[in-house]
Amino acid sequence: MKITPREYDEMNRRASPHSKLGKDCLWSFFVGGGICLVGEVLRRAYLAKGFVLSDASAMTSVTLILFSAVLTSLGWYQKIAAKAGAGTLVPITGFANSVVSSAMEYRSEGFVPGVGAKMFLIAGPVVVYGLAASAVWGLVYHLLRPFI
Repeated sequence: MKITPREYDEMNRRASPHSKLGKDCLWSFFVGGGICLVGEVLRRAYLAKGFVLSDASAMTSVTLILFSAVLTSLGWYQKIAAKAGAGTLVPITGFANSVVSSAMEYRSEGFVPGVGAKMFLIAGPVVVYGLAASAVWGLVYHLLRPFI
């Protein structure tokens, strides 16, 4: 059976599911924004309790990591991520989710060889890249500083 490119495009259009890109983008935007809003509310709450800004920011990060780890261990983070997509990849909660997911996946192999070793399968490269990028940036900054 020989078909023309135009006929193929028409068949492809009819067989392909309708894209929900706009809806998916909105969900992602609002869930990611909601996570950031929770972080801002936490930061302001810690500031109201008397923490200095740097401590309040650190406490906010720790609390968001804890929330993400608990939601991941209960299986709720994955359900939220299935609906919200990239909105759940807000760096701190997405990173915590990836670490806890890896740890949970390998817990049957034992605490040290399973959880301890496999927990950083995803997180390890991120940490290494972060350290390397910051070292390179610091080197570039100090080398170019006299010229700025």
